[in-house]
Order: sequence, then structure tokens, then C-alpha cells
Amino acid sequence: MTNKIHAHVPYSRLAEHLEYAISHHMNPEVFFSADALDHLVWEELSSLASALHSAGLNTTIHAPFLDLNPGAVDTSIRAASAHRIRQVMKAAELLRPRVIVVHPGYDDLHYGDNRLVWLKNSIDFWQEFVPQARELGTILAVENIFEKEPSTIKALLDAVDDPCFRHCFDVGHWNMFTTVTLEEWFSELGSYVVESHIHDNHGTSDEHLPVGEGAIDFKQFFPLLTQYAPDAVWTLEAHNTEHLQRALKNIRNFIS
Repeated sequence: MTNKIHAHVPYSRLAEHLEYAISHHMNPEVFFSADALDHLVWEELSSLASALHSAGLNTTIHAPFLDLNPGAVDTSIRAASAHRIRQVMKAAELLRPRVIVVHPGYDDLHYGDNRLVWLKNSIDFWQEFVPQARELGTILAVENIFEKEPSTIKALLDAVDDPCFRHCFDVGHWNMFTTVTLEEWFSELGSYVVESHIHDNHGTSDEHLPVGEGAIDFKQFFPLLTQYAPDAVWTLEAHNTEHLQRALKNIRNFIS
């Protein structure tokens, strides 16, 4: 179990948490904000990556997402989104992540009447980066955010149709936004899942609570995740060390 568990850490705090990660053998999911990418010191990233790899740790990356949208109708927004993903792919050359998590940028409120336009733009957008992911030995994984059901993500994954372009299932976002059951979600997208973001909430806000401290039924979730995606990365999206430690403790109540 330990090898597949990762923990969220912003790049700006990676050096600060490096000793903890190594001593606890905690694989990091490194989140790069736009600001972090613009001020990245590549020699520093190279040194941190070497330390992680030397300690036998795996990495994943969470790409920037605020204000970005790979399927945007506005070409300038798509161009800005592509610029950020190119920066992330360069960072991936050093970190060698198992997975790079990306946000789709879709929601029914904004794109309901333009769903097919968004979908075409998004398909075209990711065609540039999938070959790069393959060369780097990583997988781009589209995370569910505001999706009420899985059809839009499934349409995107089916259209790109590449093993280096898959799904990151965020159970916290599912609990907040979707109108389908866990079984229904996994029956549609379970075979695409290469990573899951694991955190808890009460269904009204993105609280990022430790597992078992909100309203999500993890007794149902973990068997489904194990059944459909036995090799998936599990990323605990705790936002401080105390919550991470509680999550690691609580998760043992739900798995054998």
C-alpha cells in the first residue's frame, strides 16, 4: 500500500517538507502553480528531484489550473493553458512523474450550449501533449471537478484514445457535484482511472478533510477503486501535516 500512496505538496513547500517525505517514505504529488512555474529555478528543481529519486520515492505532478481551460472557446485562454502545460512537461523531465494530473475546465453552466465546441477544442489541445507524455513515460490524467456525471470526460478520453491519457478520480469533488452514484461513475470510467485524489467533505464545500471525517462512504469507495483500478496511485489531498497523519491513520479503517 505504501508505494502507491502520494501526498499533495505545493512546489513552493517541497524543500521544506523534503526531510519529512524521505524519512516517512511519503511519495509527493507536486503542485505547480502558475507563479511557481514562472519563478522556477531549474537547478533547485533538479536537486530536489535527485534527492527524491535517490531516496526511492515516486512522484506525481498536479498541473496549474486557475484561469486555465484547454477547451476554452477563447483562443487566448487556450494558448495560455498550453503555455502552462509546456512548462509542466519540462518540469516532468526532471521529476519523472508517474502521473500528471490536469483539470478539464468544463462545467455545464458555462458550456452547456457549447459542449461540442469545448470538446473539440479539448481533444485538439491534448493531441499536442500525449506524445510528449509517452516519451517521458508518464500519463496525463484528467480530474473530475464540476462534472455532474461522467459523460463529458468519457467522451474526451474515448476521442483521444491513448493509454497515456487517462482519468484521475477525485472522490471529494464527486461528493460535491455529481448526481450519479459511485458505482455508476466507476462503471463508466473505472477502467480509465490511473490515480485517485482521496479526501473527505460534507458535500457542500471542498473541505479537504482526512478520510473518514466527512460524509463520504469510504467503505464503498475503496472496494470499487481496488476492483476497477488496482494499480492506481492514491493521493491524499491533505493541506497540512496534521491532516495527512490523520488521513494515513484513518485510511486503515477502510482497507485490509
